[in-house]
Amino acid sequence: MTITIPQVFAAAVGRDPAAPLLTWYDDATGDRAELSGATLDNWVSKTANLLVDGVGLGHGDAVALLLPPHWQTAAILLGVSAAGLAADLADLGGDPQPVEALFTTPERVERAATWATTDRYATGLLPLAMPLREVPAGYADFVTEVRNHGDHFRGQPVAPADRAFAGPIELSHADALAAAEDRASQLGFGAGDRVLIDVTIHPDPVDWLLAPLVAGASAVLCANLDETKLDARANAEKVSLVLAG
Repeated sequence: MTITIPQVFAAAVGRDPAAPLLTWYDDATGDRAELSGATLDNWVSKTANLLVDGVGLGHGDAVALLLPPHWQTAAILLGVSAAGLAADLADLGGDPQPVEALFTTPERVERAATWATTDRYATGLLPLAMPLREVPAGYADFVTEVRNHGDHFRGQPVAPADRAFAGPIELSHADALAAAEDRASQLGFGAGDRVLIDVTIHPDPVDWLLAPLVAGASAVLCANLDETKLDARANAEKVSLVLAG
């Protein structure tokens, strides 16, 4: 039976809500964050409530993500999907498309100006989910705003034929999950695996987020990977497969 991204995520959380589902490392900053399924689900629900109750978006609206791979990017993308909205993965390239809201970092504000929307959120992707010290003009701080919203989301059901991704490449939920299944098979992981992924090599969230979810795997995401730490990290994180250079 064809399913949707929110259903795949709910199944991943339901297998063991307390187990690590997504672990994040940035070797440039020393940041490490470990999110259980329950913790990530909380961020996803808050994000969906922000978009629906805070911004007032409706089923099928598009949201631009000018964000690099990160655990907060995962929460925002999954929150967009939970709300029945379509994610425009603007950071992967392509010309600006019509969107109703936008998420970015302060470093990408100049590029983000080419997307025409008044609902704009910035995040510094900082350790411990710290808010920005200085919020760019015309933006709200995502980390500050999202915490004001509910821990549970109850929205309209999402259908497999609904848009999951907008922009230069439009994919339905069914098509996105089929692509994720193919990528999991190509990359060589399946149910129960714990996969370490160098997100510089695999920047597409189909690879670093959806493929592990649909396969029943958990992910250890690494940015600015220091290869001298790779073996020790893989051992400490009980990694079964390494996808790095």
